[in-house]
Amino acid sequence: MKKLVLAAALTAAASTAFAGAPADPVIEAPVIVEEANSSSGGIILPLLILIAVAAAVSD
Repeated sequence: MKKLVLAAALTAAASTAFAGAPADPVIEAPVIVEEANSSSGGIILPLLILIAVAAAVSD
């Protein structure tokens, strides 16, 4: 009889330990920040260099 009570107690303890599935972790998507470049951003620097070279050659 003691073995039956012990088996019932262990079964009850084991069933509560595995009563539910663990919740899936919530993973947030990384935030990607991009700087906005204007279309003329790539042409200004070469134009300034060209003007500086033209000013240096003209002297």
